[in-house]
Amino acid sequence: MNGWNFASIWESVADAQPDRAALIHGNETITWNSFERRSNNLAHHLLKSGCTHQGAVAFYLYNDPVYLELFFACSKASLVHVNTNYRYGPDELVYLWQNADAEAVVFHGSFTTTVSEVRPRTSGVHTWIWVDDDTEPCPPWAIPYTDAVAGGPHERAVGDRGRSGDDLVLLYTGGTTGMPKGVMWRQDDLFVVTDAKNKVPLPVLPDFDANGLSPAAMARVEERAGPVSIPACPLMHGTGLFNALTTVSLGGAIVTMTNRKLDIAEIFSAVERHKVKSIFIVGDAFAKPMLEALDSQPDRWDISSLRVLISSGVMWSSSSKSGLMAHNPKLLCVDTYGSSEAIGIGSSVSSKDGSAKTASFSLSKKSAVITEDGRIVQPGSTEIGRVGVAGRVPLGYFKDPEKTAVTFPTIDGVRYSVPGDFATVEADGTITLLGRGSVCINTGGEKVFPEEVEEALKSHPAVSDAIVVGIPDDRFGQRVAAVVAGPNPPAEAELISFVKSQLAHYKAPRHVLAVPSLERAANGKVDYKHWTRFAERYLSQAPEN
Repeated sequence: MNGWNFASIWESVADAQPDRAALIHGNETITWNSFERRSNNLAHHLLKSGCTHQGAVAFYLYNDPVYLELFFACSKASLVHVNTNYRYGPDELVYLWQNADAEAVVFHGSFTTTVSEVRPRTSGVHTWIWVDDDTEPCPPWAIPYTDAVAGGPHERAVGDRGRSGDDLVLLYTGGTTGMPKGVMWRQDDLFVVTDAKNKVPLPVLPDFDANGLSPAAMARVEERAGPVSIPACPLMHGTGLFNALTTVSLGGAIVTMTNRKLDIAEIFSAVERHKVKSIFIVGDAFAKPMLEALDSQPDRWDISSLRVLISSGVMWSSSSKSGLMAHNPKLLCVDTYGSSEAIGIGSSVSSKDGSAKTASFSLSKKSAVITEDGRIVQPGSTEIGRVGVAGRVPLGYFKDPEKTAVTFPTIDGVRYSVPGDFATVEADGTITLLGRGSVCINTGGEKVFPEEVEEALKSHPAVSDAIVVGIPDDRFGQRVAAVVAGPNPPAEAELISFVKSQLAHYKAPRHVLAVPSLERAANGKVDYKHWTRFAERYLSQAPEN
């Protein structure tokens, strides 16, 4: 086999610890033996149904053991994972599945009505597998998931061309700057860049290679259980999926929640019950409700087993990190900086001995901040550039060579992934994130990065969430406006003054609007276009300050 392949790794782990838990969902526990067997049956079913080598399989699923069983099956059969945002409407689903050349779609019963609507418009899909979730019945044109995993040949499934580290995983981006783009990851690169083979406590090194486990390594797996983790954020996004893949590759167990809305009580109850070691979240959208629950009921749950909270995707305030660590002094808050296109750009680690500054990260050895003319930004120079990472990066965007060329440039002979975030490099080598250039506000020739102002607003004790947008201005081109959420938001003048006490005055919002909620998506991100239109409509008749 050429390079790392998740199926071969996971099969070896299943052989070494067949009776240990692999997947936990409510009162259901699936052992490694059952995990492998069910996934194997599913892989055989997909191949028999006509899925071709590197054919795309769409995962239209909530967090559930089915997600990882299907990923295992696709890896076995050399089929390609295609994540599907379950918040998408019919037109977005059609675009996604047509763009990905999907051959099969696996969907929860809750989506049956929507799938029925889009099915006539997705001519390439020949296999539909329905997953029972006690909602809508299985339609006649679909196959029940229980049938697909119930039986099959005993031999392990392999596609007609065999497995390879070159087999792809497609991860579609959220589309915040346009239609979703499919990021093409080789399995070998994805396994290495998520650092699974170097993480502790990996029970299988140093005899863990691309072909599986040596007898000595298998013996060590039998002696030592892997970590138990909760992906509190959706598996359909990179933060949840990538961290879950790492946990499973370590021989650990993934615990998924039965409540499809954020349920902090269920999460902490699962931590206590299953001695969970790590939780994957997306910034303050998850961290603040967790902290509020612990503050209001500090003795309700035993979270002493919890060692790591891992976040990626959006900014995570130092105040919520400090608050969470006060409830568990052994807890580490690991803020990883990356994206679907660029894993492992940088990180910050906060402990009881010190909390990292919000939006401040240490760069990895293969990362750099790059100016518009292709120079590497030097520490302490105050220059602004885009953050990029070299080494193991995606092949590019599926079917989009033009955007691939922009995001994956070659600089001085080195190929980088440069997703679009701007930053400065401090004198000590750490970077301070400023935000995406695509939402940068230009006011009177000065650049204002919304995320910097948002973090200043969210540091006010009465503001639970904030978004900053640019609205048209006849004199300055754009002016800064903010939309804030909180139970009792302060007056506009107070918040403007509060921001001015922290940042340059031109960065402070000229207007502040209060709403009950910013309606963040499941991945913690917010719709800048929606709130820009909202602010423009609301302020269209407002006089300038």
